[in-house]
Amino acid sequence: MKPLQASSGDLNADRRADFAEMLLASGEPAQAAELLLGALELAPQWAAGWFRLGEMQETAGLLDQAARAWAMALELEPADRLGAVLKLQLIGRAPAAAAPPSAFVETLFDHYADSFEESLVEKLGYGLPDFLKHAIRKARPGRFRLALDLGCGTGLMGEKLRPFVDRLEGYDISAAMLRKAKAKGIYDLLAKADLQHFPHIGDRADLVVAADVFIYVGALERIVGAVAGMLAGYGLFAFSVETLAGGGDFALRPSRRYAHSEAYARRVLAANGLAVLSLESTIIRHDRRDPVEGLAIVAGFPAAAAWEKNSATA
Repeated sequence: MKPLQASSGDLNADRRADFAEMLLASGEPAQAAELLLGALELAPQWAAGWFRLGEMQETAGLLDQAARAWAMALELEPADRLGAVLKLQLIGRAPAAAAPPSAFVETLFDHYADSFEESLVEKLGYGLPDFLKHAIRKARPGRFRLALDLGCGTGLMGEKLRPFVDRLEGYDISAAMLRKAKAKGIYDLLAKADLQHFPHIGDRADLVVAADVFIYVGALERIVGAVAGMLAGYGLFAFSVETLAGGGDFALRPSRRYAHSEAYARRVLAANGLAVLSLESTIIRHDRRDPVEGLAIVAGFPAAAAWEKNSATA
């Protein structure tokens, strides 16, 4: 994929853009937007500049202008690596979509890879891998023959799975994340894959995990259907979602992440023949010091659910 153009390619435009950022930081978003618009007159094909202009205008409360700026960014960069369509959805200027642009997710994590673990674990208090590991071990204390780590990232979840898994495979949309995971030497296989269109070829897995992944998937029907097709009869499916309060199945949040309701997660699992073995509330991470509430869910086919229940009471 062609790298995202961080610079306008015009020195004078870049200088104006830098000054606009200074104005924004000093609390003058309208003036910052006006200056950046002037920079874009010098570099009208700069998609990232139009996207940033929309953010400045949004901060200034100029939503009509922001919508036009994001629409221009989307026109110049139709793959939408910047996620302009998500910003348009959030202000009600584009129809709600079932999933984010794949190019946006890939670009986000390619750029985030180098600082991912430091930011997530040390700054945001991310403890989900440990929480999910304990939920899996509680559901089934034995070893697993084959585990698939979907959206494996840098391998934070894989590190927790490796001690009780014979073969561990990791899949992620970001090549930069996969390079970080490979350096840890914990996976038997790593492969680049878009979970919105995930085709698994090979043996059925007896454990599939998706830790803090569905926030960048949206609608769960397709991926849960795919997981049901790759899961062995007594396999477990462990995953998390951010909790959606109130009504609805799932919704896009201002963070440009998706939240899902418990009722929706249960319904999608049931539609694919999976029963909930455990469901626990947890704090997934913190966002601007506020806790992000979520659900950690372990599911399996009814036969597996009955086996786990009988094993627990034996």
